[in-house]
This record gives sequence, C-alpha cells and structure tokens, in this order.
Amino acid sequence: MIWIPLIFLTLVGSINALLPTFGPCPDVKPMESLDYSRYLGKWYEAEKYFSIIDFGARCGTFNYSKDENGALKLVNSQISALTGIESTIEGRARPIERADDPKFSVSYPSLPINYPTPHWVLGTDYNNYAVLWSCSNMGLLSLKSAWILTRERHPPVSVLEAAYKILDRNQISRAYFSRTDQKNCPASKERNFLIRTYRKVSKY
Repeated sequence: MIWIPLIFLTLVGSINALLPTFGPCPDVKPMESLDYSRYLGKWYEAEKYFSIIDFGARCGTFNYSKDENGALKLVNSQISALTGIESTIEGRARPIERADDPKFSVSYPSLPINYPTPHWVLGTDYNNYAVLWSCSNMGLLSLKSAWILTRERHPPVSVLEAAYKILDRNQISRAYFSRTDQKNCPASKERNFLIRTYRKVSKY
C-alpha cells in the first residue's frame, strides 16, 4: 500500500531531512574511531541536506548527552520561522559495532514508526566542526542526509572550509546543502514558545 512508505518518509524525513535518490548508498568513509566523551555536548546546525519538510526551520541544534543509565541520547531542536514554535525530539543513539564506532544508529521511541536511522561521523575535530552522514537503502531508492555541525552558532569560514574538505574527500556533493538560519535565535531554552517535547526513558 502506497500510503505506508509515504507515512514512513514523512515521519523519518521530518527528523533527518532525508533526500530520496535512485540507486544504492554511496561508499563513504567515516572516521577510524570516535571519542564519544569529546563528541558529547551541543552542536549547532550550520548546513544540511535540503528537505521540503524542513522548509522554514531555523536555529537547529543537536545536543548529545548521557542519561543516568549511561545511555547516549540525542535531542534535536528547531524553530519554525512561520510560527515561532520550537519543536524538540529526543532520540536514543547506539554505536553499531563497538564502543568507539563512528557509525551509530538513532531511534526516536516517541514516533509511531520507531525506525533506527544510521548516523556516521565522517570527520570532526571535536572543538569546531563535525560532518554527519546518513544513508539507508530502500529497494531502488536510497535515503540520504548530511549535516555540518559546529560548536559555534556563527562559525568562521575556516571551520566550514575544514568541513567541506571532508565532504569533498568522500565525493559528497555540496549542491544539496542549504544553510541553516541561526540568526536571532534564543540564547537559552527558557523561551516564550510552545515546546513540543517527546521523551521516553529507556536503556539501549
């Protein structure tokens, strides 16, 4: 039934800005290992694959932390430029093969379809930038997404250039990227916006 994959694409695409393209996932090379203790913390979304679902979204952030059980969690947030409403969603991240694996999967337990999506860290210096990649094979299609994350809301050009080198090295086209609007964003979470937060306490 056609509506089932459409619902799936809508739900997952709204979180990961997935871009459906024909053909399998390309061969990209992540980092050798990832120091999660250094990777934790707040990242600002500098650029990402364009998605019509995310049109008008601004002030995007990724916040990685560990809960009281030591499980890795990811909180994504963004603000609608049309309504001024902030939406946040909490996911659970898990390294795929080993504790320092730069390939991890993220699931969002609050969604009706809790489908884990791969997140690969292609490169990071931990203090300035991180390049994140996602791709899933879905029959004749592959669902792709990519992000440039930075520790500063307004990074210098040199930081973005370092991230671009990682994209170029993996032959990932920059044509699909769009710049995330990080202007006039609230400095903290104490805002006069309606916040929609999805939470679930769980272990790996």
